[in-house]
Amino acid sequence: MELTGAQILLKCLEEEGVDVVFGFPGGAVIDIYDAIPNSSIEHILVRHEQGAIHAADGYARATGKAGVCLVTSGPGATNTVTGIATAYMDSIPVVIFTGQVPTPLIGNDAFQEVDIVGITRSCTKHNYLVQDVRDLARTVKQAFYLARTGRPGPVLVDLPKDVVNQKCTFDYPESISLRSYNPHLKPHIGQIRKVAGLIRNAERPLIYSGGGVISSKSHEELRWLAREMKIPVTSTLMGLGAYPGDDEELWLGMLGMHGTYSANMAVHNCDLLLAVGARFDDRVTGKISEFAPYATIVHIDVDPTSIQKNVSVHVPLVADCKSALSALQKELKAVKDEVNWQRKHEQWLEQIAEWGRLHPLNYIDDEEKIKPQYVVEKIYEITKGDAIVCTEVGQNQMWAAQFYKVKEPNTFLTSGGLGTMGYGFPAAMGAQRAFPDKLVVNIAGDGSIQMNIQEMMTVVCNKLPVKIVILNNGYLGMVRQWQELFYKKNYCSTCMEAQPDFVRLAEAYGAAGYRITEKKDVEKVLREAFAVDKPVIVDVRVAQEENVYPMVPAGASLTEMLLV
Repeated sequence: MELTGAQILLKCLEEEGVDVVFGFPGGAVIDIYDAIPNSSIEHILVRHEQGAIHAADGYARATGKAGVCLVTSGPGATNTVTGIATAYMDSIPVVIFTGQVPTPLIGNDAFQEVDIVGITRSCTKHNYLVQDVRDLARTVKQAFYLARTGRPGPVLVDLPKDVVNQKCTFDYPESISLRSYNPHLKPHIGQIRKVAGLIRNAERPLIYSGGGVISSKSHEELRWLAREMKIPVTSTLMGLGAYPGDDEELWLGMLGMHGTYSANMAVHNCDLLLAVGARFDDRVTGKISEFAPYATIVHIDVDPTSIQKNVSVHVPLVADCKSALSALQKELKAVKDEVNWQRKHEQWLEQIAEWGRLHPLNYIDDEEKIKPQYVVEKIYEITKGDAIVCTEVGQNQMWAAQFYKVKEPNTFLTSGGLGTMGYGFPAAMGAQRAFPDKLVVNIAGDGSIQMNIQEMMTVVCNKLPVKIVILNNGYLGMVRQWQELFYKKNYCSTCMEAQPDFVRLAEAYGAAGYRITEKKDVEKVLREAFAVDKPVIVDVRVAQEENVYPMVPAGASLTEMLLV
């Protein structure tokens, strides 16, 4: 039996195990929407296309599966670009379906026509323009294969309206083989043995873990390596949760611009740096010429273009992180009992502990003002770390990364590479849809939360009880901090003088709203808000000019931290 392109698309999604699509309809995709009620796919109507792509992204990060969004042509497609770039920078598997004008009109400046394939070429792993319905099923299969394998990423499929209406026999391929795409997943055994030898000989080893550990589901292998060999662990923002944040012996916290003192000092003084699934971005390295100056650097990554891109490494290892760490584990198991690793690394661990005692993550408490760090600490205490935490971008993001002890992978969702304000709330929406029975908390700033506040209607209509905690300081906080420290307090365009009443705004949407103005009420109100079975906004009036510390100024080395 022949099916239309719209029906074929939905059949393909069912074959891929997709259960939900986030989207917004329009003329170019109306035929797909006409077919959705006859499929098993749930569609969640967002209120802006950027909300759709971020929700699909949050769903992907929380589940480890590919997220899916569907939008119309022209402005519908262009509204997803920021979210596509967000997913691309953080290597998140998302498949984006965009409507397009009929193929005879492409290139004629037809109504709601844009070259979305050209626009997104630099921020997708790959993209397609389907010009024949007979190619549709194979293209969708390729899109999901590319999005999930190797270094994950977003893939866009552009669907002209006439292709969606054409008919052909549905035949979904069982497997895909692309001659030009063969990710190297298995490690070279010679390199594995070289790394094992370096670990055996190192006196001051350090693991530097990135988001690749989470996307490859290799956190258990990483934990084995750290615990059995007694190697301390630091992490990028994207890697939080791969190693338990409540391990006081081996966990150092995040490294980099707003990393902990002990993590940054450990990077500077280690003699072996094992970088796993990380890409040495500028927020991590600081001044590259002074990054890990005494270390032999090992870099494990599935993406060969990430190796040697920013930092020269001594032992490159191109492989899937799980395969590499499993092979390394097998190699080390044979010799692990030959060495007393605790005694071998005793002085190194004592030195790291001393750095932690000397300059712990800290802030100056104040009984008169609510410190934002205190709020994050209370969120952790109340949830006991058993929540999915999303963040916006800015100071709220860094305080969440510093003071919420992320214990498991896929539970800390944030825009790392692109730094997208407005990401956290719709991402929380996607995560809540994936895990309806889990507590999902979005830690936000008063600036970034307003960038996608329209999604309050989405969470209310779909009964997604996301909890938004706004650290409301009345500023675009991170930019204001830079203006204070480096621009002589010239607070140009960072004071949020006119704000909505967030409590009344929540109530207007049909959600619950709370406001906290005194420190003594923080825990009580948060507990009450988290217990409500509906979406919630908690407006917490925090100290206005609180800064994020430690901070490594731009261009400085990791040892040149500004401290509290």
